[in-house]
Amino acid sequence: MRIGLQLPRFKWPGGNKEIGSRLAEIGRLADEAGFYSLWVMDHFFQIRGVGDATDPMMEGYSTLGYLVGVTERVKLGTLVTGIIYRYPGILVKTATTLDVLSGGRAYFGVGAAWFEREAHGLGVPFPPVAERFEWLEEGLQIANQMWAGEAKPYHGKHFTLEETLCRPLPVQVPHPPIMIGGMGERKTLKLVAQYADACNVFAWEGPEMVAHKFDVLKRHCENVGRDYDDIERTSLRSIHIAPGEMSASDVVQICRDLADVGVEHLIFNMPNAETLTPLEVMRDEVIPEVASL
Repeated sequence: MRIGLQLPRFKWPGGNKEIGSRLAEIGRLADEAGFYSLWVMDHFFQIRGVGDATDPMMEGYSTLGYLVGVTERVKLGTLVTGIIYRYPGILVKTATTLDVLSGGRAYFGVGAAWFEREAHGLGVPFPPVAERFEWLEEGLQIANQMWAGEAKPYHGKHFTLEETLCRPLPVQVPHPPIMIGGMGERKTLKLVAQYADACNVFAWEGPEMVAHKFDVLKRHCENVGRDYDDIERTSLRSIHIAPGEMSASDVVQICRDLADVGVEHLIFNMPNAETLTPLEVMRDEVIPEVASL
């Protein structure tokens, strides 16, 4: 099993002036510790359940560009970018730049977006959910067309591109893995089967729910003639490694339980990651233990 690290919060000791240096420490340690991937949310306001909207929140792709400079091996991505935040052609160009400058370490994480407050707050269009999914599908088509290397027009219902030129092309061939985040059974998982290289589902409700979502994805793959095993199955959940909270053995058991239902790449976020201690525990006691799952 591959293990990833998500950083959803930046309210750390030292305040805003130390965010950069603390982030660099986390990135270097995650790289050295053997984490397969390192992720940030692509939000502009902090989300409910993680903190207050007024808490520090870093723009996703700028943060990943910073992490490129302090890491060497770890994969980098947003978990995930809302399709409404950037014009799709610009988003694909941004993800391509990340892949090139990182030497081929980018994931392209994308979803339909949901956080209405930040959209209205910053003047970003926030169409109804059905339209946002149409935007997402067109964005996925645009990404594949740009990464195919053909500079030709794209004419969709919502987006028109007269020349899908993308130079340089990504380092990864044929392109950075496309990860669609979300658990919707009728639309999201269907789009995974049609367009994506990876899915991401939440694991907070336990392995049974994850297994159910994977079964739904498998049926969508059968319906579109896609090999289910071609899709990287990833999951996201929180852990709190600390005395009186969780131990390394607890985390190993979580990994075993999720591997049993088909998770190949498990991404954790931790409320105390900035202390570095839980990352050291992951390095010493978890990542080596679950590598063969």
